[in-house]
Amino acid sequence: MQKKNSGIKIFAPASVGNVVCGFDVLGLAVKGVGDEVIAYFKEKPGLEIVHISGAKGKLPYEVKKNTAGLAAWRLLEYLGKTELGIALELRKKMPIGSGLGSSAASAVAGAMAINELLKRPLEKRDLLPFALAGETLAIGGQAHADNIAPSLLGGITLVRSSNPPDVQRLPIIPGLHLSLLSPELQVLTKEARSILSDAVPLKDFVRQSANLGAFVAALYRQDFQLLRRSLEDFVIEPQRASLIPQFYPLKEAALEAGALGCSISGAGPAVFALSANSLVAEEVKEAMSEIWTRAGIDHQAWVTEIDMEGAKKM
Repeated sequence: MQKKNSGIKIFAPASVGNVVCGFDVLGLAVKGVGDEVIAYFKEKPGLEIVHISGAKGKLPYEVKKNTAGLAAWRLLEYLGKTELGIALELRKKMPIGSGLGSSAASAVAGAMAINELLKRPLEKRDLLPFALAGETLAIGGQAHADNIAPSLLGGITLVRSSNPPDVQRLPIIPGLHLSLLSPELQVLTKEARSILSDAVPLKDFVRQSANLGAFVAALYRQDFQLLRRSLEDFVIEPQRASLIPQFYPLKEAALEAGALGCSISGAGPAVFALSANSLVAEEVKEAMSEIWTRAGIDHQAWVTEIDMEGAKKM
């Protein structure tokens, strides 16, 4: 059997779910931040997680209780290869419960690692259901592909359906940059969902639908001003804002510094802003960071672009 030095390493990027106006349907991949999974053959039959780093001991080694492990296992089941001896190593490069698609990145990397190790029996897009199985484990309910899809495929994605997966990649406006802030706090997706109301006022539904349509149109038209007008959330952000300390002052600072829009990344507590170029994005980052610094909230802040490649072999 092969040894570790002939295995493969997969990087799957972080992601921003919802992208302001597209709850559970829009997502974008974040360049330069993500998780890694290493896979290699071993003598003993069966799939095994042999090492996890960066998770502060919070993640299980049991394959079917780990997002990367379960995604990998489901793919092996589908291929009829569960008897193969395969070892996985998971390298967490971002905090759990950060709102940056940590569990999605691990699930994507787990599924893709198996696919690459077995010489790509499936196309990349066809790995979506197996990665979704891992994400479902993480959130404790039916997962949506708004984080999975961009982490796997890259770019900005629109999820028409998660089951069965029906995902469309949207165009990118050149120059678009992100300012990202991640506080030293944790908000689990299932907890952030528990506070959401099942009822949406009709007027808010109409306004939200219009913004989602305008968002897609803005990308196809390469129109920053239309994009700016579409980046408003009437449904989810007002319900989750209380989970994010100093959220509204932080958002106001971002907009005053020139951001096209600012909102909660996924379930939070990370916050992001979109800007038309890197210079504005830097100024937005500094303005946002100052709000949390003055409030005594420890955080990381950086400027990056949209990752156009998605999960990849390193």
